[in-house]
Amino acid sequence: MAYTTINKSSLHMNTKLYTGTGATQSITGINFQPDMTWFKHRSGTSEHNIYDAVRGATKRIIPNDNSAEGTQSNGLSAFGSDGFTVVDSNATNLNNETYASWNWKANGAGSANTDGSINSTVSVNQTAGFSIVKWTGTQSLGTVGHGLNSVPKMIIIKNTSALENWIVYHNSLGNTKNLYLDATNAEHTRSDTFNNTSPTSSVFTVNTATGVNKTGSTMIAYCFAEKTGYSKIGSYVGNASDDGTFIFTGFKPAFVIIKCSTSVESWVLVDNKRLGYNPDNNVLKPDTSGVEATDNDVDLLSNGFKIIRNTGYVNASGNTFTYMAFGQSLVGDNNVPCTAR
Repeated sequence: MAYTTINKSSLHMNTKLYTGTGATQSITGINFQPDMTWFKHRSGTSEHNIYDAVRGATKRIIPNDNSAEGTQSNGLSAFGSDGFTVVDSNATNLNNETYASWNWKANGAGSANTDGSINSTVSVNQTAGFSIVKWTGTQSLGTVGHGLNSVPKMIIIKNTSALENWIVYHNSLGNTKNLYLDATNAEHTRSDTFNNTSPTSSVFTVNTATGVNKTGSTMIAYCFAEKTGYSKIGSYVGNASDDGTFIFTGFKPAFVIIKCSTSVESWVLVDNKRLGYNPDNNVLKPDTSGVEATDNDVDLLSNGFKIIRNTGYVNASGNTFTYMAFGQSLVGDNNVPCTAR
């Protein structure tokens, strides 16, 4: 069994659903002060929004778009000890509209990190393997400290100062390729992003690509390392069958994001709250502003997830699919097992 030191995963990553009011409201019940919050309007076509404590409340970036950071005073206006406050934007709080928020705990506004050749500001939760990293681009080969004290297997980077694609490093693709969070493209081979160099337990490498290291631009990275029984980052191969691949994670998934790396397909995001029972795990797509879909592609099980639909974006025959999953431990160090679904 997969034992873990994280007995309560919802103290580190948690999904919170809510209904908008069109007026300022505090969303609570997250169980911690979130340091990164990713929003999606479920019942409408508003953009995805990400806010984090390192850049500061009101500063949004849009996962399904390559635009620069914008100040959104009527979006997320403040982080709180058990949640956040939203005002009246389409993306976060229209009256009677439904929303999803995915929340991660780091360590507030962050502190200086000099582990790399490029100085960074890092907010880190080493226990859960998550850090938020900010630096100023140099457009020359360098390294950036991430603070995890373990090797990140997935890194999502955005140049917040310019029109640039979101660059995604994923361990299963290796250090010569990347994906784009805001696009459906297959994996792209290029050496100007990571210089064909894998991250270490202290730094990741950025080369001259303007999406990861443009001169004078502010860069933000969300870094994820695996933690046994809590998070899993890997890949699987599709079989084009409604009896699809089972992916063992060693925990009961609460959040799964999937991208076909070998073909042009949308990203897919499911969680255990929408609707939260098999087979009704509704889909949102990070590369589009589209409404929530009831596609029922993935079963979330006690020790992993299983693909249950023959569709290209999760199960095309012979294609490789990258994923990142978070969830409840199968057996924690308190020797209490989770329940099956």
